[in-house]
Amino acid sequence: MKQFDLSLYLVLDPDLCEPTGMVETTRLAVRGGVTMVQLRDKKASTARMIETGMALKAALAGTGVPLIINDNVEAAIAIGADGIHVGQEDMSADEVRARVGNEMILGLSVDRGEHARPADPRHVDYVGVGPVFPTNTKLDHSPAIGFDGLAQLIGMSPLPAVAIGGIKAEHIGECLNAGAKGVAVVSAICGQPDPEEAARHIAQMIREVRR
Repeated sequence: MKQFDLSLYLVLDPDLCEPTGMVETTRLAVRGGVTMVQLRDKKASTARMIETGMALKAALAGTGVPLIINDNVEAAIAIGADGIHVGQEDMSADEVRARVGNEMILGLSVDRGEHARPADPRHVDYVGVGPVFPTNTKLDHSPAIGFDGLAQLIGMSPLPAVAIGGIKAEHIGECLNAGAKGVAVVSAICGQPDPEEAARHIAQMIREVRR
């Protein structure tokens, strides 16, 4: 049985994480309450992804926080990552599952209904739904769906969902009330003067909304 908590899902951005760096940002953010970490670096070679991923895996050892690799199946396997997250334009979810086996967590991006409905729980473990708002951290994203679109897409999928796309601390209530199991954030933690405190603030807001 795969164990993971979508509550506070950190998506690492190499540019935003400077000068702290992705590994130190991760250490601090996990201390603050981050429950999952995704390495996303569209410009990195597979070798570079593996190098960074291994460093992140070492930093996360013993924390219980899963390391997810974005898109790169080869890197995810080489790292021995806990999971992989793919988009609609990447390798299909059933192909990914065939390559990574049954133990790895598999996440799938969803931005419209024709993606949400067929997401197969036999292969996919969770969906990332969005973008809720426009975001500069992923310039080729689909049109923003807002909170109404978020609720609609979450309602179409049988899988647990994490909201993504321009999410800030002040959006937590609306995202969780729309049915999301958690929020995925980038700039709300990456590049903040104190990533640990930024994560702690968001984690506290999540707890308050769930009371």
